[in-house]
Amino acid sequence: MSTGRKLVIVESPAKAKTIGGYLGSDYEVEASVGHIRDIPTPSEMPADIKKGPFGRFGVDVDHDFEAYYIVDADKKKKVSELKRALKSADELYLATDEDREGEAIAWHLKEVLQPKVPVKRMVFHEITREAIQRAVNQTRDIDMELVDAQETRRILDRLYGYEVSPVLWRKVKAGLSAGRVQSVATRMVVERERERMAFVRASHWDVEGDFTPDSETNLFTARLTAVDGRRVASGRDFGDDGRLKSTEVAHLDQAAAESIAEQVREAAMAVSGMQEKPYTRRPSAPFTTSTLQQEASRKLRLSSKNAMRVAQRLYENGYITYMRTDSTTLSEAALTAARQQARDLYGAEYVPDAPRRYEKKVKNAQEAHEAIRPSGDRFRTPAQVAGELRGDEYALYELIWKRTVASQMADARGSTATVKLAGQLRDTRGVEFSASGTVITFRGFLAAYEEGRDETRNASDNDQERRLPRLSEGVDLTVVRADPDGHETSPPPRYTEATLVKAMEEKGIGRPSTYASTVGTIQDRGYVNTRGSALIPTWLAFAVTRLLEEHFTELVDYDFTASMEEDLDRIAGGEEHRGQWLKRFYFGDGLPAGGQGLKELVDDLGEIDAREISTIPIGDGVVVRVGRYGPYVEETVPQGVDPATGEITGEVKDGAGDTPRRATINDDIAPDEMTPEKARELLAQSADDGRVLGQDPSTGRDVVAKAGRYGPYVTEVLDEETAALKGKNKVKPRTASLFKDMDLASIDLETALQLLSLPRVVGTVTEEDGTTVDITAQNGRYGPYLKKGTDSRSLQTEQQLFDITLEEAQAIYAQPKQRGRAAAAPLKELGPDPVSGKPMLVKDGRFGPYVTDGEVNATLRKADDPESITPERGAELLAEKRAKGPTTRKRAAKKTAKKTAKKAAKSAAKKATKSATKKA
Repeated sequence: MSTGRKLVIVESPAKAKTIGGYLGSDYEVEASVGHIRDIPTPSEMPADIKKGPFGRFGVDVDHDFEAYYIVDADKKKKVSELKRALKSADELYLATDEDREGEAIAWHLKEVLQPKVPVKRMVFHEITREAIQRAVNQTRDIDMELVDAQETRRILDRLYGYEVSPVLWRKVKAGLSAGRVQSVATRMVVERERERMAFVRASHWDVEGDFTPDSETNLFTARLTAVDGRRVASGRDFGDDGRLKSTEVAHLDQAAAESIAEQVREAAMAVSGMQEKPYTRRPSAPFTTSTLQQEASRKLRLSSKNAMRVAQRLYENGYITYMRTDSTTLSEAALTAARQQARDLYGAEYVPDAPRRYEKKVKNAQEAHEAIRPSGDRFRTPAQVAGELRGDEYALYELIWKRTVASQMADARGSTATVKLAGQLRDTRGVEFSASGTVITFRGFLAAYEEGRDETRNASDNDQERRLPRLSEGVDLTVVRADPDGHETSPPPRYTEATLVKAMEEKGIGRPSTYASTVGTIQDRGYVNTRGSALIPTWLAFAVTRLLEEHFTELVDYDFTASMEEDLDRIAGGEEHRGQWLKRFYFGDGLPAGGQGLKELVDDLGEIDAREISTIPIGDGVVVRVGRYGPYVEETVPQGVDPATGEITGEVKDGAGDTPRRATINDDIAPDEMTPEKARELLAQSADDGRVLGQDPSTGRDVVAKAGRYGPYVTEVLDEETAALKGKNKVKPRTASLFKDMDLASIDLETALQLLSLPRVVGTVTEEDGTTVDITAQNGRYGPYLKKGTDSRSLQTEQQLFDITLEEAQAIYAQPKQRGRAAAAPLKELGPDPVSGKPMLVKDGRFGPYVTDGEVNATLRKADDPESITPERGAELLAEKRAKGPTTRKRAAKKTAKKTAKKAAKSAAKKATKSATKKA
């Protein structure tokens, strides 16, 4: 019987709720909660399937690369719910996202649900009432070419990972993974670190001076640019080897710069040239996925993953258009809305006569067909959504709104002036100084938005707005100051998440939907660590990258990886057959002579020297090796040389008798910091067997001090017989970390034995119920503490572990228990807050220094120094935090609700059981 009811399936519950409100009662909107099925791992396959052609990869490579799919175990219930809902529907609308992944999810839903009613593909790039109603009336069929492109990507990644990863397990370390995009991204980070390791710093000097034509009100600063007609060398004149690229420039050392500065103070200086030219700056294009991630990182300190998570919520709740796109195009309605808002807010002169249309800079833009912008035909301003959005959601919406509106505003205009100063020194040499500045006369789009900038080498501040006094050629100048100024060249800056995404996009590696997951994956896999915002490769990444470069050269080649993305685009466009392309990639069929497919590459690997692959030379005969338990530094000492001191003790011989010295590398030492000098410092601190401090009188065992991966520690050495015991009889050597104020080089046996004696029994007390219990002093993950039964109390210092008496411990337990550790003294007091009137304090928190008035906490920015921060700056940070509002914790609330419901259900069940028992 026809009900006239229509079932709409979207991916997320949040989207379902929003869309459900826009459709009438004839529509039932359900969420699939993402993908409902995937290619299983071998362990998840049924026994009969595992023995067949799908057994190895979940893909039948011999029959057109057909994939075997199963419904995820945690989605079976959801599939049952969707099937029940479909039974009472006359039509099925598949309303998943409009990119390739969304198209594939729609196809999987159709394959699993097997609908007997008409199926319509419903697409939209924003969730507004108008867009949803328009999408319902303009449906289409599932685009199988887009599905093929997405499924090819999935199969390609499965083949790549399952063929290459086992090679890494055997030759580098068990449990590693390789991926088509993640391995290339890792290589990019490693190559940047190699450049930093090879970089040789060079010093160069110049002179900076302050000059004025009349008085200090017209004072300006200029820098020495030429001496006797030769340009003074700057950072860009040096190569990465620390040498000058050209001999035509004048390389000044400190003495030369000091001499010139001293003579300039007495010299007659005058304006020798003045040049002024117009300055114009265009606004940036509206956001794509990558540029949004970059700006969110620079301005909001959001990781790529968090930026996309916040953007997803904004999209699902109808605030912005679809956030996975590499298009910079705006619809006609959006162009009109942006121009109208700019005109209303800033004035007609801030809007150009014609709309700005941006050409996409990325080849084969293929995701959503519009840039990321506020949704709707009329944008809501940040002020209008302030009551609905808080925290990161508000900040990201404001960023998107500003960028969109600014993209349709007029150019910033002004003028750039460059002035040349000339004079003659006492020693008859001529000198030339230069100064430049930009004056913005019309701010244009800068009134709404200015794009952030990444760290660059030898960055110039010439683009900064800086005024110069009105000068003309021949005007005499007074030298107010002239000082020598030393500089040092800088290595290439490390990638941040923002700059890595930008570089991947420029090289054509990955797509908008993969950037955030790729950056997250290489960190989760242990290939990349972070220090602040910088991405630092681990030594493990060096070993993995070297193996792939030497034995899978093409697979980590940037051009080859980009060409694969273009091939997937051709499959999406119907220009390439999926099966034929996979056959060519895997088996090498149809490749030019000498070309190898993935299977042939893996089969013909030959012998790989695992030790050689995991060895990274750092110079002067010192190497880093990536071992089973982590990286370590090694230096081989010839026979006849004392390994500890380097002194010659006998006839020096090279050969089998050479002694290797080894030391573990701590995680806080970046690869470019591991110089031969740093390595020998580690080797001096800890030889392979550590520094023997003496014997424990109670056991007769040696006690040694070592530098471990997680810091310095002391341990006892078991004899061979004891160390060989296994199972229940196995004996673990006592081990203890050094206190923060202890030095590995000077620790003695007495202190080491004290450390090994921990936990220490402080004394025994009798409880109120008559039982006796020990109070022990222990060192834990979060610092020193006392423990009495299950009651723990924090100690202030590690030294108290040795010194605290039973009476002092009982006094601590007599105090009411505090939540967390006792508050530390504030770093600085800033006076009363102008809003709350309460005292503002700068404190050191778990995530760094912050300012608080007791009610609101605001983290200090990177540029804020806790020691020198002003009361005005403190008040500004607190005001910003108040404007953002409190951070909601929906997850915690959900968990609490679930726990409460479970407890209630258990309680009801117990009551029912008791009642039934009584009746019986």
